[in-house]
Amino acid sequence: MKTPLTLLLPLAAAMPLVLAFAEDKPATPKTPAPEASTKTMETGKVIKTDEEWRQKLTPEQFAITRRAATERANGAAYEKFEKEGEGTYYCVCCGGELFTSKEKFHSGCGWPSFYDSSKANNVLERADDSHGMRRVETVCKRCEAHLGHVFEKEGFKTPTDRRFCINGAALVFVPKGGTPPKLEELSSPEVAKKKDEVKKAAGE
Repeated sequence: MKTPLTLLLPLAAAMPLVLAFAEDKPATPKTPAPEASTKTMETGKVIKTDEEWRQKLTPEQFAITRRAATERANGAAYEKFEKEGEGTYYCVCCGGELFTSKEKFHSGCGWPSFYDSSKANNVLERADDSHGMRRVETVCKRCEAHLGHVFEKEGFKTPTDRRFCINGAALVFVPKGGTPPKLEELSSPEVAKKKDEVKKAAGE
């Protein structure tokens, strides 16, 4: 059935009005895109040769942080740790923040203990199958310095029931309000790769 022309004419006449109202309707404002973060993310890591680390560290610090040795339980470093008050603990190798006194607790194990790492997120956990044991090693994310190990579900009444068992010689304590140690600069991924190749060639 065909629509009479007399009915189509009024519709056609009204079309411009419909379009006009559509054009006058304000456009829905678009949600502005979030601004890009101005915070610079660290990339790469601190890379040094063994000789460079030896020049910076004491023999004990080098053995622990670069060769994964363990200091004596209840030694001088632990006694010093027990007496330290409010403050922050930094990596002895690169100066990165690792722990604070807020996470510190007395575990009685003979080594510095923390129930969590600091908000700086510079503590990396990785599997350690050495010495016929299955453990979780903790290292500094910035320079891969060996710090110690982390253990879980030992029954400590802490917020995490975790125990970061850390070598005191791997830490630098700065009291609250003190000046943090100077940060070692990170190498670019390219430079880090090249230095790794040189170290492997030298048998380090």
